[in-house]
Amino acid sequence: MRILLIEDEAGLRGQIAELLRGRNYAVDAIGLGEEGCYLGSEIDFDLAIVDLGLPDLGGLSVIQRWRQVGRRFPVLILTARGHWREKVEGLEAGADDYLVKPFHVEELVARAQALIRRASGLPSSRLVAGPIVLDTRAQQVLLQNKPLALTAYEYRTLEYLMRHAGETVSKARLGEHLYEDHIERDSNVLEQYVARLRQKLDPDKTLRPLTTLRGQGYRFELAVASE
Repeated sequence: MRILLIEDEAGLRGQIAELLRGRNYAVDAIGLGEEGCYLGSEIDFDLAIVDLGLPDLGGLSVIQRWRQVGRRFPVLILTARGHWREKVEGLEAGADDYLVKPFHVEELVARAQALIRRASGLPSSRLVAGPIVLDTRAQQVLLQNKPLALTAYEYRTLEYLMRHAGETVSKARLGEHLYEDHIERDSNVLEQYVARLRQKLDPDKTLRPLTTLRGQGYRFELAVASE
């Protein structure tokens, strides 16, 4: 899952980005509104975190432009302005939630995770597909009630495909949600992630949770519920 962070205060931006990456999110951390606005207009992020008080293009304008061009990913706004009117303006511009500075970074992470869950239509932190359980809060995958060792990229791949179970997800779309903007994407590497993930999830080849559709992409075949 991939998050766009637009925050001009370098120290806070680095702190938030580091914590989110530690929770297995890919994070594009930007300090200017214009650059962040462009990225959000071009890439379908899973979440954007936007500071309202940006030095060039304000956060409200950024969000409004995204909504005007049809971007519907959830947006969490950060603001130093505690007055209710500023909060209302942010929500009316198209934001989904807000935090007033100063805040605990752990609260920001919890709100970010809740917005991503809500947007996927699976509101719980636990995604369950037969014997496979993915717990986003614990950052853990269980198979037959036993912890499954996954790399960060394997975990991201599984979470994205489970959140879009039944859909055919192209390599390009999957890569867009796995990698930060500066990381070179190699479709062969992505194929290796999926192949290793399939082997770990289904060593006996009886469950068949992942299907590769030649020339189209991948599909998570099991029904997924949240609990």
